[in-house]
Amino acid sequence: MLLLTSGLNYLPKLLGLLSGNRTKKQGLAILYSGTAMLAREMMAKLTFYGATKGVTGSAYLVQTKRANLLLECGLVQGSRKEEETNERPFSFDIGKLDAVVLSHAHLDHSGRLPKLIADGYSGPIFMTYPTYELLEIMLKDAAFLKQRDAEWENKHRRRTDQTEVKPLYTLQDVESTLALCKGIDYDYRREISDGVEVRYRDAGHILGSAIVEIFFKEGGTEKKLVFSGDLGNSCAALLRDPETIDEADVLLLESTYGDRDHRPMNETLEEFESIIAQASRNEGNILIPAFAVGRTQEIIFRLGELYQEGKLRHQAVYLDSPMAIAATEIYHRYQDVLNRKDSALLRQAESGSLHTFLPVLHYSRTTKESMAINRVKAGAIIIAGSGMCNGGRIRHHLKHNVWRKTSHVIIVGFQASGTPGRSLVDGARIFRMQGEDVAVKAQIHTLGGFSAHADQSQLLEWVSGFNKRQPKIYLIHGERGAKSALQAALLQQGRKADVPGQCSSVTI
Repeated sequence: MLLLTSGLNYLPKLLGLLSGNRTKKQGLAILYSGTAMLAREMMAKLTFYGATKGVTGSAYLVQTKRANLLLECGLVQGSRKEEETNERPFSFDIGKLDAVVLSHAHLDHSGRLPKLIADGYSGPIFMTYPTYELLEIMLKDAAFLKQRDAEWENKHRRRTDQTEVKPLYTLQDVESTLALCKGIDYDYRREISDGVEVRYRDAGHILGSAIVEIFFKEGGTEKKLVFSGDLGNSCAALLRDPETIDEADVLLLESTYGDRDHRPMNETLEEFESIIAQASRNEGNILIPAFAVGRTQEIIFRLGELYQEGKLRHQAVYLDSPMAIAATEIYHRYQDVLNRKDSALLRQAESGSLHTFLPVLHYSRTTKESMAINRVKAGAIIIAGSGMCNGGRIRHHLKHNVWRKTSHVIIVGFQASGTPGRSLVDGARIFRMQGEDVAVKAQIHTLGGFSAHADQSQLLEWVSGFNKRQPKIYLIHGERGAKSALQAALLQQGRKADVPGQCSSVTI
């Protein structure tokens, strides 16, 4: 019935093309062209609404004959100008959405969901069960920060008689979002909308992260779209390796580290230990800007290994992030999805938790406890958010430590272009915080081996698993150079990959 209706809707266009003085040959050519256009209109369509120019703002619209699905709804992160784009209206009709599918909880994949709900969406949002628990703490934290920033901005605006601003979304919008969330187990194929099924496979990136498989019928044939999500680094601690997928019609492939390989983990751990030993000798503090979910737990585990081996001489490790603390406790509750080796090591500790695996770990939940850390002049390891130094408590610790020659800053994750963390990696000698310029005299270390993302070799190896049916590959979630390098590397393997533009569409 839908096919007939679509054809009738298109008939006036076709008749318009055929009207007028046409030869028989011209008429047949127009008829053939019109029929082809009709066929394309009735095919499933994929539109790229985010993460095409960089690594953040993930959003893709999948339109089948019977359903419209939004895959991801992420925040754009980076410079202030880039982040202002989050305020813009969505580029698609929210009223036509049937479901939202989420790969994992990181805000660049999920952080715009409350705005989607505030703007009128009221359908289901699907994700894995651990993702739901992490999403709750991450979105509530994001809403709190956005409301606080709006309040600070409005104080200035009221004094200068300017129009006040509203936060991108509120805590109430987050509560409304969470009420729509529905969990799905890994490896379970579930219908989420008319004629569309989803299956989650372990991506090994953070707790609950998933490779998304979307199945639907097209012309009597089942089609399969695979979204890699963020694929994990197989050398990372705690999580399992990304699951292998062997067939698809379309593959959306992340390319964050598409232009490089990570340093081998054994070398990374050796340097990590060396930095800690050096800081201990010269009595300096170590600052680790870390993403609250994933990287923080990896770092705590690695510090725990050093402690258990008698190699950690620092007197205290501070986890200064309420969200990271909550996420660490969620990791403890979901030990059944951790890899066997590291889970067994944790179980040797008193309660099998990361906290007891590293007994010198202190949780700083309150602002007062956080401020007290800044009175520690030496001998502390401070893990605080945010991972790109563009917010959170790490900025206060940088202000108190980055000007000291004895201090060390260890960068353990990807730093997007335009972020303060990227400026440190690129050698900035001045760091601006709260309207004040602070000299950068601390030693800055970049340990890419701790990345939670697959590197180029790991990406290529994962793609090689598609040996039953070769998919059409589209590269997303990467800066231009990373996508170009991965595209060339894939071509050497005989696999062609396209780099889509913002708001571009392709048929499936």
